[in-house]
Amino acid sequence: MLCVWLALTGCETQTHLGTTAGGETTVPAAKVTITPAQGTKKARPDKGVVVTAAGGTLQSVTVRAKGKDVPGEFNAQRTQWRSKWTLRPSTSYTVNAVAKNSIGTASQAFSSFRTLKPKKTIDVSLDWILENNRGDTYGVGMPIILNFDRAVSNKAAVERALEVTAEKPVEGAWRWIGDRQVVYRTKEYWAAHQKVTLKARLAGVRAAKDVYGTSDFTRTFEIGAARITKVDLKKHRSVVTVDGKKKRTIPVSGGNGSTLEYTTTSGVHLTMEKNNPTRMISPGRKKGDPGYYDELIGWAVRISNSGEYLHQTAGEEYCLGRANCSHGCVRQPAGDAIWFYKNAQPGDVVIIKGTRRKLEWNNGWSFWQLSWEKWKKGSALD
Repeated sequence: MLCVWLALTGCETQTHLGTTAGGETTVPAAKVTITPAQGTKKARPDKGVVVTAAGGTLQSVTVRAKGKDVPGEFNAQRTQWRSKWTLRPSTSYTVNAVAKNSIGTASQAFSSFRTLKPKKTIDVSLDWILENNRGDTYGVGMPIILNFDRAVSNKAAVERALEVTAEKPVEGAWRWIGDRQVVYRTKEYWAAHQKVTLKARLAGVRAAKDVYGTSDFTRTFEIGAARITKVDLKKHRSVVTVDGKKKRTIPVSGGNGSTLEYTTTSGVHLTMEKNNPTRMISPGRKKGDPGYYDELIGWAVRISNSGEYLHQTAGEEYCLGRANCSHGCVRQPAGDAIWFYKNAQPGDVVIIKGTRRKLEWNNGWSFWQLSWEKWKKGSALD
């Protein structure tokens, strides 16, 4: 059998001749089409690269930019290849593809193009806890919070570019909070003692009309011990377990409940940050008003955005283990407060019960207040 191989340029095709036992027959060459086409100057990066073969199957596809290969995948029939991720804006690309027809005659196609320069760009940053405390370990409830500097309207496109992998995998999902923030939470708590990696492949993602991401980033962080604190404000005690083993029982005192503001919230909190000391000022009151306070409090671990901490008691020792006397925080004896503070990781779980005030799901990192089904409804993906 005689096969004639011809190199083709762009999206052109050729007819190749082959011979059979019954005589000569004409077999069309496979037609290879590349999008973006040769010479395109302003290709949309979010459309990626698509290579198709008609009348044959693709044998190889190579896409390169700045000396690096662009990853992609064939369909099951090998009649189509698509780049896996979006392309980088303002970047030149080359594509080489080879296909074969039914009698093995090869066709080659080539395209060289450049992606557009965005009119506007969008940047993203991790929540300050993960970004500013690299090298620390985090609790099993730790969320991943991304903040954008522009409003995102194409939420599904952005969400598809975000990939979270864990050494000990567990189901998780993103939820949008407004147009500029997206949060990742797992269905169950992270497994302890493992690494988690976030890959944000946002270069070329069209976040809104004429708005594109320009860079990717990767962050890896460590989940430490599973520290779970259960606070019962009717019994005025907390129990701390680490990796399932009880470590300490602590006499505590919660909010006095005289007002809603002075009532500790019941629900699943996460430890957010810690300071020693922390200045606490009564909200909405000025000096001389009833209930006004301005104090420096030691060994304080914040658990919400409504001013709740677990901290060392600043007096009223008699309340610990007996009554709720605070302005809403959970007070602890000095030794226990210091121990809790020194061992607390961002994202540790603190479950409080026994009060009439329910913790709002968006009060700080209180995302575990939502059921898994409700949480998933905040995703832009089906």
